[in-house]
Amino acid sequence: MARVNLLVNKGGAGQRSASEVRQEIAALSDSHVVQLFLGGEDRAFAELVRRYDKRLQNFVYRTVGDRERAEDLVQETFVRVYRHLNRFDQTRKFSTWIYTIAGNLAKNELRNRSRNPLVLFQAIMKNWESDYRPLEWEDPKNRPDDLYRKRFLREKVNEAVDQLPDHHRTVFVLRELHGKTYEEIAEITGCNLGTVKSRLNRARNKFARIIAPMVD
Repeated sequence: MARVNLLVNKGGAGQRSASEVRQEIAALSDSHVVQLFLGGEDRAFAELVRRYDKRLQNFVYRTVGDRERAEDLVQETFVRVYRHLNRFDQTRKFSTWIYTIAGNLAKNELRNRSRNPLVLFQAIMKNWESDYRPLEWEDPKNRPDDLYRKRFLREKVNEAVDQLPDHHRTVFVLRELHGKTYEEIAEITGCNLGTVKSRLNRARNKFARIIAPMVD
């Protein structure tokens, strides 16, 4: 504790360069850096960010699988730490506390994704090309459970597609199941590009809402 007080009070800020202050803060333990920040030294928080930014980025990225979203969640983690550090129980390890905050945010992100039908739609369509092959093209070397999963998914996708309104079903099938471009779909259906994109967007949303309870 004495070293923290010395760092804050020693000689006045004007007598030491910013780099010297940063070096002194960097030499402190996490708990002392926390105490320093709570004592009014804002530069101590920058040291906490420096220590944990990349580590949390890797941790959250491996959890959510999206680099940009991981960056957002880590930023939100530091915002929460900044706002609530005065509530931190200093008998605990700071690293455990900050990882808990980041981990909870990552879990919430995954929970919200699982409740979003459009995320389910994207996951289904991502591997649709291989899953949609006719049965006679299936690789007999696949495990029985993999074959069952693909057949089940194919059946449910077909059921969901059949429930789409005719004008939505046409653009959905052409785009998502046959890989046609927007321009090709416009030519096939006789609609302009704006109409094609609008119908496809509505079809995707409706398809996602239909299939979600089927594969839940």
